[in-house]
Amino acid sequence: MYKKIIVVLLLLWSTSLWAGLFGDDEKEIVLPTHVINIHGEEYFDESEMYDALGVDHKNMFQFWKDDTATIKDKLLPTLHASLRAFYDSEGFYDANYTIKETNTTVIIEIKENEPVKIRDINISSDYNISALISFEKDEIFQAKKFISIKSKITAQLLNDGYCSYELDSKAYVDLEKHSVDLRYIVAKGGVCTFGNVTVTGTKTIDDDVIKSRIKAVKGERFSPELVKDTSDALYGLLAFDSVLVGVDRKFYNVVPVDITVSEMEKPYHFEAGVGYDTYVGPRVHSSITKHNFMGDAQRLKLQLAWSELEQLAILSFYRPVLFSISDYYIGIGAKLGYSNLEYDGFQEEKGFVRAYLDHQSERVSLKVGIASEIINITALDNLREGDELQFAVNEGEFFLTYPYLDFTYDARDSKLNPKYGYYFRLYSEAGLSDGEEGSLYNKTLLEGRLIYTFGDLTLATVGILGAIKEESRNSLPESKYFFAGGAFSNRAYGFRELGVIISPTEDTIYGASTWANLSLEADYPIWGDLYGAVFTDNTMLTADAYDFTGDIITSAGVGVRYMTPIGPFKLDVGMNVQDASQYGISFQIGQSF
Repeated sequence: MYKKIIVVLLLLWSTSLWAGLFGDDEKEIVLPTHVINIHGEEYFDESEMYDALGVDHKNMFQFWKDDTATIKDKLLPTLHASLRAFYDSEGFYDANYTIKETNTTVIIEIKENEPVKIRDINISSDYNISALISFEKDEIFQAKKFISIKSKITAQLLNDGYCSYELDSKAYVDLEKHSVDLRYIVAKGGVCTFGNVTVTGTKTIDDDVIKSRIKAVKGERFSPELVKDTSDALYGLLAFDSVLVGVDRKFYNVVPVDITVSEMEKPYHFEAGVGYDTYVGPRVHSSITKHNFMGDAQRLKLQLAWSELEQLAILSFYRPVLFSISDYYIGIGAKLGYSNLEYDGFQEEKGFVRAYLDHQSERVSLKVGIASEIINITALDNLREGDELQFAVNEGEFFLTYPYLDFTYDARDSKLNPKYGYYFRLYSEAGLSDGEEGSLYNKTLLEGRLIYTFGDLTLATVGILGAIKEESRNSLPESKYFFAGGAFSNRAYGFRELGVIISPTEDTIYGASTWANLSLEADYPIWGDLYGAVFTDNTMLTADAYDFTGDIITSAGVGVRYMTPIGPFKLDVGMNVQDASQYGISFQIGQSF
């Protein structure tokens, strides 16, 4: 008896498990719907009206979907109001329609009638707003466009520092004549500047730490962008749960900056994950960070990562403000680490320590530091065919000590997805290689980016120049020379996969003393948040310093970018234009320009 009961229970349990794994149709809740058809519209696409009414329908990219348009029954009572609101907002105040409903279908018959058109546009302003008013005479009046123009005028005034403006915009509609007269009256007022900065809410963080990140400084011309940059920079300290930058007060065109912060209540942050990296393949990584370590927004972090090609451990410390010189705040940082990385033809095992001072302002980032590295290079037996005919990999143990400078000027409108602006970086190190053939050396890298958007088309150019000058060739570990490939140089190859180039289709495993790279890219929206891209990457890597006469490997490709709240997710496929069998696939969050 008990055995039979147990068998029945097991059968019931397995049935429930099967339903849980493969779905239970009885548990799926499907809202009742009606098929909907719209007839009589002339000025608008059927799909545009469907979107306005909340109708589920097929778009041009959903080739697998049924053509039938449906509307949820719960939206049926709102159809009349939604249609009226849609046509009023589009300037069709006399539009008529009938709604016929059966048990399964809704049919809408529309007669749009004559729309309201713009008869006159009158502007009275001491500030040039003509470029912002996109209405034209005899154009159909749209309420949403009218509101949008007003918002653009307000935003432009504030961006130019006019926070005491007066704006009066009106639309005088004559329904009998189906016309509208537009009036824009603007008085820009005086230029506003930021005033004194006050900080509240701090407990263990000195006010100087906060002021070091303030972009809306006293005396600076008022700008909402500087307010946003201030908020972003304070959040970037990773020491606050909330940041509020208030600019609501105003005294004779002077706007005080009121900053209210809440220090992080849970300063420990642990992260662990398993994923795939386009550089090193499958990867396991973890980190633990102590934010606001001993106060003043100091940060202590331990990073660990493992993959078949790379093993990494780094302990880092950062203090955002060590001292100040006039209004220039200087921070300090340090790193202690170990890495074991496999290149195409050799293995690099490295221990390193570095310390630096840094300064950060609205666009400038400057680091000046000193570093020491113990590097062990071991040649591998996986040389590609023909590589053994070149000079040997520079093996052995090397001890390097060098001061370095890393300067960045970033004038892009966004770091993750820029549409306009430019970027410049200079990196230089000069030191002593204490190997078997130790010598003095200098390594310099220049990078420039230029981005501009025409309408919806974004064009970008990225140029890189690098050179290593040393007393004798091969006095440095092989990994110290230049390698290219990957999302930020040549996308037909993997990261650091390109060595010295010997033809437009061939390269070696050896690092280069001279590197030149030019990338061109165009991005254009395809549908919604999905963008398409075409690009070309051109790379030169030569063995001798300042030798720009070598062969160039050119790649071309296509990509997609999907816009997410944290930046564009980017997927690129590139191939060598003279050897289509050589291709690469890369993906990342954020643009490479």
